[in-house]
Amino acid sequence: MRAAQQTAARVIDWLRNGRRVAAGLLVGIDGSAPLDAGASMYVDAGGTIDGSVTGGCVESAVAQEAMALLAGDGGARLVTYGISDELAGTVGLMCGGTVHIFVHELVPDSREAVLRGLEAVVEERPCAVATLLDGPHAGAKLFVDAHTRTGTLGGPALLDANVEREARGLVAHGRTTVRHFGLDGTTLGTGLRVHVTAHAEPPRMVIFGAIDFSAALARIASGLGYRVTIADPRRAFLDSPRFAAFAETVAAWPDEVLAAAPPGPRDAVLVFTHDAKLDVPALMAAFATDAGYVGALGSRQTTSDREARLRAAGASDEDLERVYAPCGLDIGAATVEETAIAVLAEMTAHRAHRSGASLRDGSGPIRRRRSGAPELATPMPGEPEPAAPAG
Repeated sequence: MRAAQQTAARVIDWLRNGRRVAAGLLVGIDGSAPLDAGASMYVDAGGTIDGSVTGGCVESAVAQEAMALLAGDGGARLVTYGISDELAGTVGLMCGGTVHIFVHELVPDSREAVLRGLEAVVEERPCAVATLLDGPHAGAKLFVDAHTRTGTLGGPALLDANVEREARGLVAHGRTTVRHFGLDGTTLGTGLRVHVTAHAEPPRMVIFGAIDFSAALARIASGLGYRVTIADPRRAFLDSPRFAAFAETVAAWPDEVLAAAPPGPRDAVLVFTHDAKLDVPALMAAFATDAGYVGALGSRQTTSDREARLRAAGASDEDLERVYAPCGLDIGAATVEETAIAVLAEMTAHRAHRSGASLRDGSGPIRRRRSGAPELATPMPGEPEPAAPAG
Protein backbone atom coordinates (compact mmCIF):
# COMPACT_ATOMS: atom_id res chain seq x y z
CA MET A 1 0.00 0.00 0.00
CA ARG A 2 1.36 3.42 -0.97
CA ALA A 3 1.87 6.28 1.49
CA ALA A 4 -1.28 8.14 0.44
CA GLN A 5 -3.37 5.01 0.90
CA GLN A 6 -1.80 4.34 4.30
CA THR A 7 -2.56 7.89 5.44
CA ALA A 8 -6.14 7.63 4.17
CA ALA A 9 -6.67 4.34 6.02
CA ARG A 10 -5.38 5.83 9.30
CA VAL A 11 -7.56 8.93 9.04
CA ILE A 12 -10.60 6.76 8.28
CA ASP A 13 -9.90 4.95 11.56
CA TRP A 14 -9.56 8.27 13.44
CA LEU A 15 -12.87 9.58 12.13
CA ARG A 16 -14.75 6.34 12.74
CA ASN A 17 -13.49 6.36 16.31
CA GLY A 18 -14.91 9.82 16.84
CA ARG A 19 -11.67 11.79 16.98
CA ARG A 20 -11.67 15.49 16.10
CA VAL A 21 -9.40 15.99 13.10
CA ALA A 22 -8.08 19.06 11.31
CA ALA A 23 -6.63 18.93 7.81
CA GLY A 24 -4.05 21.01 6.02
CA LEU A 25 -4.78 20.95 2.28
CA LEU A 26 -2.23 22.26 -0.23
CA VAL A 27 -4.45 24.34 -2.51
CA GLY A 28 -2.00 26.55 -4.39
CA ILE A 29 1.65 26.79 -5.40
CA ASP A 30 3.61 29.75 -6.72
CA GLY A 31 6.96 28.70 -8.15
CA SER A 32 8.35 25.40 -6.91
CA ALA A 33 7.21 23.09 -4.12
CA PRO A 34 8.11 19.53 -3.10
CA LEU A 35 4.58 18.11 -3.52
CA ASP A 36 1.72 18.76 -5.91
CA ALA A 37 -1.46 20.65 -5.07
CA GLY A 38 -3.97 18.38 -3.37
CA ALA A 39 -1.45 16.98 -0.89
CA SER A 40 -2.91 16.75 2.63
CA MET A 41 -1.80 16.31 6.22
CA TYR A 42 -4.04 15.53 9.17
CA VAL A 43 -3.78 16.36 12.86
CA ASP A 44 -6.04 15.00 15.58
CA ALA A 45 -6.89 16.74 18.86
CA GLY A 46 -4.20 14.75 20.63
CA GLY A 47 -1.49 16.05 18.31
CA THR A 48 -1.06 12.90 16.22
CA ILE A 49 0.02 13.80 12.68
CA ASP A 50 -0.20 11.89 9.41
CA GLY A 51 0.30 12.85 5.79
CA SER A 52 2.33 15.68 4.31
CA VAL A 53 1.84 18.92 2.38
CA THR A 54 5.43 19.82 1.53
CA GLY A 55 7.52 16.76 2.33
CA GLY A 56 8.60 18.23 5.69
CA CYS A 57 9.23 21.91 4.90
CA VAL A 58 6.30 23.51 6.72
CA GLU A 59 4.61 20.58 8.44
CA SER A 60 5.47 21.81 11.94
CA ALA A 61 3.96 25.23 11.31
CA VAL A 62 0.83 23.73 9.72
CA ALA A 63 0.45 21.35 12.68
CA GLN A 64 0.55 24.33 15.06
CA GLU A 65 -2.16 26.05 13.01
CA ALA A 66 -4.26 22.89 13.08
CA MET A 67 -3.88 22.45 16.84
CA ALA A 68 -4.82 26.10 17.42
CA LEU A 69 -7.91 25.63 15.28
CA LEU A 70 -8.95 22.51 17.20
CA ALA A 71 -8.40 24.43 20.45
CA GLY A 72 -10.98 26.96 19.31
CA ASP A 73 -8.68 29.68 18.00
CA GLY A 74 -10.79 30.72 15.00
CA GLY A 75 -12.19 28.83 12.07
CA ALA A 76 -10.92 27.62 8.72
CA ARG A 77 -8.00 29.65 7.42
CA LEU A 78 -5.70 29.91 4.44
CA VAL A 79 -2.05 30.18 5.46
CA THR A 80 0.77 31.10 3.13
CA TYR A 81 4.44 30.19 3.45
CA GLY A 82 7.15 31.44 1.13
CA ILE A 83 10.89 31.60 1.04
CA SER A 84 10.71 35.38 1.34
CA ASP A 85 8.43 35.22 4.38
CA GLU A 86 10.01 35.75 7.79
CA LEU A 87 8.50 32.42 8.84
CA ALA A 88 10.00 30.53 5.92
CA GLY A 89 13.50 30.53 7.35
CA THR A 90 12.13 29.17 10.60
CA VAL A 91 10.06 26.35 9.13
CA GLY A 92 12.52 25.44 6.42
CA LEU A 93 10.72 26.15 3.14
CA MET A 94 13.90 26.18 1.08
CA CYS A 95 12.51 25.20 -2.32
CA GLY A 96 12.16 28.80 -3.48
CA GLY A 97 8.38 28.81 -3.85
CA THR A 98 5.26 29.89 -2.02
CA VAL A 99 2.59 27.45 -0.84
CA HIS A 100 -1.01 28.17 0.15
CA ILE A 101 -2.43 25.70 2.67
CA PHE A 102 -6.05 25.61 3.75
CA VAL A 103 -6.32 24.53 7.39
CA HIS A 104 -9.79 23.40 8.49
CA GLU A 105 -11.54 20.96 10.76
CA LEU A 106 -13.26 17.91 9.29
CA VAL A 107 -16.56 18.80 10.90
CA PRO A 108 -19.39 16.27 11.37
CA ASP A 109 -21.44 17.76 8.53
CA SER A 110 -18.63 16.97 6.08
CA ARG A 111 -17.40 13.69 7.51
CA GLU A 112 -19.43 11.43 5.23
CA ALA A 113 -18.00 13.16 2.15
CA VAL A 114 -14.51 13.00 3.66
CA LEU A 115 -14.84 9.31 4.50
CA ARG A 116 -16.03 8.45 1.02
CA GLY A 117 -13.09 10.31 -0.49
CA LEU A 118 -10.59 8.58 1.78
CA GLU A 119 -12.13 5.18 1.06
CA ALA A 120 -11.81 5.85 -2.68
CA VAL A 121 -8.11 6.67 -2.22
CA VAL A 122 -7.54 3.40 -0.34
CA GLU A 123 -9.40 1.43 -3.04
CA GLU A 124 -7.84 3.44 -5.91
CA ARG A 125 -11.22 4.44 -7.31
CA PRO A 126 -11.52 7.64 -9.37
CA CYS A 127 -13.28 10.44 -7.51
CA ALA A 128 -13.08 14.09 -6.54
CA VAL A 129 -13.39 15.87 -3.21
CA ALA A 130 -14.34 19.55 -3.41
CA THR A 131 -13.54 21.90 -0.53
CA LEU A 132 -15.11 25.36 -0.20
CA LEU A 133 -12.43 27.96 0.61
CA ASP A 134 -14.56 31.08 1.17
CA GLY A 135 -17.51 32.33 3.16
CA PRO A 136 -19.26 31.17 6.32
CA HIS A 137 -19.26 27.55 5.14
CA ALA A 138 -15.52 27.45 4.37
CA GLY A 139 -14.24 23.90 4.83
CA ALA A 140 -17.46 22.24 3.66
CA LYS A 141 -16.91 19.17 1.49
CA LEU A 142 -18.53 17.56 -1.52
CA PHE A 143 -17.62 14.04 -2.70
CA VAL A 144 -18.20 13.12 -6.34
CA ASP A 145 -17.58 9.87 -8.20
CA ALA A 146 -18.90 8.49 -11.46
CA HIS A 147 -22.39 7.88 -10.12
CA THR A 148 -22.97 9.64 -6.81
CA ARG A 149 -22.63 12.90 -4.91
CA THR A 150 -22.26 13.05 -1.14
CA GLY A 151 -22.22 16.11 1.12
CA THR A 152 -22.85 19.77 0.39
CA LEU A 153 -20.80 22.94 0.18
CA GLY A 154 -23.46 24.69 2.20
CA GLY A 155 -24.22 27.45 -0.26
CA PRO A 156 -26.91 27.73 -2.93
CA ALA A 157 -28.05 24.46 -4.52
CA LEU A 158 -26.68 25.69 -7.84
CA LEU A 159 -23.17 25.66 -6.37
CA ASP A 160 -23.30 21.93 -5.53
CA ALA A 161 -24.67 21.11 -8.98
CA ASN A 162 -22.05 23.14 -10.84
CA VAL A 163 -19.18 21.84 -8.72
CA GLU A 164 -20.38 18.28 -9.26
CA ARG A 165 -20.35 18.73 -13.02
CA GLU A 166 -16.91 20.35 -13.11
CA ALA A 167 -15.47 17.82 -10.67
CA ARG A 168 -16.38 14.93 -12.94
CA GLY A 169 -14.59 16.61 -15.81
CA LEU A 170 -11.50 17.18 -13.67
CA VAL A 171 -11.43 13.51 -12.63
CA ALA A 172 -11.46 12.46 -16.28
CA HIS A 173 -8.27 14.47 -16.84
CA GLY A 174 -6.69 13.75 -13.46
CA ARG A 175 -6.50 17.48 -12.77
CA THR A 176 -6.53 19.05 -9.30
CA THR A 177 -7.26 22.78 -9.29
CA VAL A 178 -9.17 25.74 -7.84
CA ARG A 179 -12.41 26.81 -9.51
CA HIS A 180 -14.17 30.17 -9.04
CA PHE A 181 -17.92 30.53 -8.66
CA GLY A 182 -20.30 33.37 -8.04
CA LEU A 183 -21.94 33.93 -4.66
CA ASP A 184 -25.10 32.51 -6.24
CA GLY A 185 -23.22 29.38 -7.33
CA THR A 186 -22.85 30.31 -11.00
CA THR A 187 -19.80 29.15 -12.92
CA LEU A 188 -17.19 31.67 -14.06
CA GLY A 189 -18.34 33.99 -11.26
CA THR A 190 -16.39 35.47 -8.37
CA GLY A 191 -16.71 35.38 -4.60
CA LEU A 192 -16.46 31.64 -3.91
CA ARG A 193 -13.41 29.53 -4.53
CA VAL A 194 -13.62 25.75 -4.50
CA HIS A 195 -10.57 23.51 -4.45
CA VAL A 196 -11.18 20.21 -6.24
CA THR A 197 -8.80 17.34 -5.49
CA ALA A 198 -9.20 14.88 -8.35
CA HIS A 199 -8.16 11.24 -8.11
CA ALA A 200 -8.07 9.72 -11.59
CA GLU A 201 -7.81 6.06 -12.50
CA PRO A 202 -4.31 4.82 -11.66
CA PRO A 203 -2.05 4.78 -14.71
CA ARG A 204 -1.69 1.36 -16.28
CA MET A 205 1.45 -0.48 -17.25
CA VAL A 206 1.26 -3.47 -19.58
CA ILE A 207 4.41 -5.59 -19.72
CA PHE A 208 4.70 -8.24 -22.40
CA GLY A 209 6.95 -11.14 -21.44
CA ALA A 210 7.04 -13.13 -18.21
CA ILE A 211 10.72 -12.75 -17.33
CA ASP A 212 12.71 -11.61 -14.31
CA PHE A 213 12.86 -8.01 -15.58
CA SER A 214 9.06 -7.93 -15.67
CA ALA A 215 8.73 -9.09 -12.07
CA ALA A 216 11.26 -6.51 -10.87
CA LEU A 217 9.61 -3.69 -12.80
CA ALA A 218 6.12 -4.67 -11.58
CA ARG A 219 7.24 -4.61 -7.96
CA ILE A 220 8.62 -1.06 -8.15
CA ALA A 221 5.97 0.32 -10.53
CA SER A 222 3.11 -0.85 -8.31
CA GLY A 223 4.68 1.10 -5.46
CA LEU A 224 4.59 4.20 -7.67
CA GLY A 225 0.88 3.80 -8.28
CA TYR A 226 0.80 1.91 -11.58
CA ARG A 227 -1.76 -0.82 -12.09
CA VAL A 228 0.45 -3.45 -13.69
CA THR A 229 -0.44 -6.27 -16.06
CA ILE A 230 2.10 -8.89 -17.16
CA ALA A 231 0.96 -10.67 -20.31
CA ASP A 232 2.41 -13.66 -22.12
CA PRO A 233 0.62 -16.19 -24.32
CA ARG A 234 2.88 -18.90 -22.90
CA ARG A 235 0.86 -19.74 -19.80
CA ALA A 236 3.62 -21.87 -18.27
CA PHE A 237 5.86 -18.79 -18.10
CA LEU A 238 3.29 -16.97 -15.96
CA ASP A 239 2.96 -19.68 -13.32
CA SER A 240 5.66 -18.31 -11.03
CA PRO A 241 4.15 -16.45 -8.04
CA ARG A 242 6.69 -13.66 -8.48
CA PHE A 243 4.61 -12.30 -11.37
CA ALA A 244 1.23 -12.39 -9.64
CA ALA A 245 2.63 -10.80 -6.46
CA PHE A 246 2.51 -7.26 -7.90
CA ALA A 247 0.60 -7.58 -11.17
CA GLU A 248 -2.39 -9.05 -12.88
CA THR A 249 -1.26 -11.87 -15.15
CA VAL A 250 -2.89 -12.56 -18.51
CA ALA A 251 -2.17 -15.49 -20.80
CA ALA A 252 -3.03 -13.96 -24.18
CA TRP A 253 -1.50 -12.55 -27.35
CA PRO A 254 -0.55 -8.84 -27.33
CA ASP A 255 -3.26 -7.67 -29.73
CA GLU A 256 -5.92 -9.36 -27.58
CA VAL A 257 -4.58 -7.78 -24.38
CA LEU A 258 -4.45 -4.24 -25.76
CA ALA A 259 -7.75 -4.53 -27.60
CA ALA A 260 -9.48 -5.55 -24.37
CA ALA A 261 -8.29 -2.40 -22.54
CA PRO A 262 -6.58 0.11 -24.87
CA PRO A 263 -3.94 2.15 -23.02
CA GLY A 264 -4.18 5.93 -22.98
CA PRO A 265 -1.74 8.86 -22.69
CA ARG A 266 -1.05 8.20 -18.98
CA ASP A 267 -0.29 4.52 -19.60
CA ALA A 268 2.80 2.57 -20.61
CA VAL A 269 3.47 -0.50 -22.74
CA LEU A 270 6.73 -2.42 -22.23
CA VAL A 271 7.93 -5.24 -24.47
CA PHE A 272 10.32 -7.60 -22.69
CA THR A 273 9.71 -10.83 -24.58
CA HIS A 274 13.01 -11.11 -26.52
CA ASP A 275 11.13 -13.17 -29.08
CA ALA A 276 10.43 -11.85 -32.59
CA LYS A 277 7.15 -13.75 -32.72
CA LEU A 278 5.95 -11.69 -29.74
CA ASP A 279 7.99 -8.46 -29.91
CA VAL A 280 6.72 -7.36 -33.30
CA PRO A 281 2.99 -8.09 -32.69
CA ALA A 282 3.22 -6.41 -29.28
CA LEU A 283 4.76 -3.22 -30.64
CA MET A 284 2.48 -3.10 -33.68
CA ALA A 285 -0.50 -3.42 -31.33
CA ALA A 286 0.92 -0.66 -29.10
CA PHE A 287 1.27 1.66 -32.10
CA ALA A 288 -2.48 1.41 -32.63
CA THR A 289 -3.13 2.84 -29.13
CA ASP A 290 -2.61 6.19 -27.44
CA ALA A 291 -0.10 4.79 -24.94
CA GLY A 292 2.04 7.62 -23.60
CA TYR A 293 5.20 5.52 -23.32
CA VAL A 294 6.20 2.54 -25.42
CA GLY A 295 9.46 0.82 -24.49
CA ALA A 296 11.30 -2.30 -25.56
CA LEU A 297 14.17 -4.06 -23.82
CA GLY A 298 17.19 -5.48 -25.63
CA SER A 299 20.70 -4.91 -26.85
CA ARG A 300 21.50 -2.41 -29.60
CA GLN A 301 21.78 -5.26 -32.09
CA THR A 302 18.43 -6.64 -30.98
CA THR A 303 16.95 -3.16 -31.31
CA SER A 304 18.30 -2.76 -34.83
CA ASP A 305 17.02 -6.17 -35.91
CA ARG A 306 13.65 -5.48 -34.32
CA GLU A 307 13.32 -2.16 -36.14
CA ALA A 308 13.90 -3.90 -39.48
CA ARG A 309 11.20 -6.44 -38.67
CA LEU A 310 8.82 -3.70 -37.60
CA ARG A 311 9.34 -1.85 -40.88
CA ALA A 312 8.67 -5.05 -42.77
CA ALA A 313 5.46 -5.42 -40.78
CA GLY A 314 4.33 -1.96 -41.85
CA ALA A 315 5.52 0.31 -39.04
CA SER A 316 5.98 3.94 -40.09
CA ASP A 317 8.75 6.36 -39.12
CA GLU A 318 6.29 7.97 -36.70
CA ASP A 319 5.60 4.59 -35.10
CA LEU A 320 9.27 3.84 -34.62
CA GLU A 321 9.88 7.30 -33.19
CA ARG A 322 7.49 6.42 -30.36
CA VAL A 323 9.57 3.47 -29.19
CA TYR A 324 12.14 3.91 -26.44
CA ALA A 325 14.56 1.15 -27.33
CA PRO A 326 16.73 0.08 -25.71
CA CYS A 327 14.51 1.45 -22.94
CA GLY A 328 15.90 2.99 -19.79
CA LEU A 329 18.32 5.72 -18.77
CA ASP A 330 22.06 5.07 -18.92
CA ILE A 331 22.79 4.62 -15.22
CA GLY A 332 25.05 1.60 -15.57
CA ALA A 333 22.36 -0.88 -14.55
CA ALA A 334 23.79 -4.36 -14.03
CA THR A 335 20.95 -6.24 -12.30
CA VAL A 336 17.28 -6.72 -13.10
CA GLU A 337 16.33 -4.39 -10.24
CA GLU A 338 18.70 -1.67 -11.45
CA THR A 339 17.33 -2.08 -14.97
CA ALA A 340 13.80 -1.63 -13.63
CA ILE A 341 14.88 1.60 -11.94
CA ALA A 342 16.48 2.80 -15.19
CA VAL A 343 13.29 2.12 -17.15
CA LEU A 344 11.04 3.81 -14.59
CA ALA A 345 13.39 6.80 -14.44
CA GLU A 346 13.12 7.21 -18.21
CA MET A 347 9.33 6.89 -18.05
CA THR A 348 9.17 9.55 -15.34
CA ALA A 349 11.43 11.90 -17.30
CA HIS A 350 9.37 11.37 -20.46
CA ARG A 351 6.12 12.14 -18.67
CA ALA A 352 7.60 15.30 -17.13
CA HIS A 353 9.29 16.39 -20.39
CA ARG A 354 12.70 16.35 -18.72
CA SER A 355 16.02 15.17 -20.08
CA GLY A 356 16.90 12.71 -17.33
CA ALA A 357 20.28 14.40 -16.86
CA SER A 358 21.99 14.83 -13.49
CA LEU A 359 20.42 17.62 -11.43
CA ARG A 360 23.91 18.82 -10.53
CA ASP A 361 24.58 19.62 -14.17
CA GLY A 362 21.31 21.46 -14.72
CA SER A 363 19.75 24.76 -13.72
CA GLY A 364 16.31 26.13 -13.00
CA PRO A 365 13.57 24.65 -10.82
CA ILE A 366 14.03 21.03 -9.76
CA ARG A 367 10.29 20.47 -9.69
CA ARG A 368 8.12 22.04 -12.37
CA ARG A 369 4.41 22.61 -12.09
CA ARG A 370 2.55 19.71 -13.61
CA SER A 371 -0.05 20.50 -16.22
CA GLY A 372 -3.18 21.81 -14.52
CA ALA A 373 -1.58 22.47 -11.14
CA PRO A 374 -3.24 25.60 -9.73
CA GLU A 375 -2.07 28.91 -8.47
CA LEU A 376 -4.21 30.66 -5.89
CA ALA A 377 -4.64 34.07 -7.48
CA THR A 378 -6.39 35.93 -4.64
CA PRO A 379 -6.09 35.82 -0.85
CA MET A 380 -8.86 34.99 1.58
CA PRO A 381 -10.93 38.03 2.69
CA GLY A 382 -8.89 40.09 5.14
CA GLU A 383 -5.70 38.16 4.41
CA PRO A 384 -2.53 39.96 3.21
CA GLU A 385 -1.24 39.33 -0.26
CA PRO A 386 1.14 36.34 -0.38
CA ALA A 387 4.84 37.08 -0.44
CA ALA A 388 6.54 36.90 -3.78
CA PRO A 389 8.60 33.76 -4.28
CA ALA A 390 12.34 34.11 -4.53
CA GLY A 391 14.38 32.98 -7.49
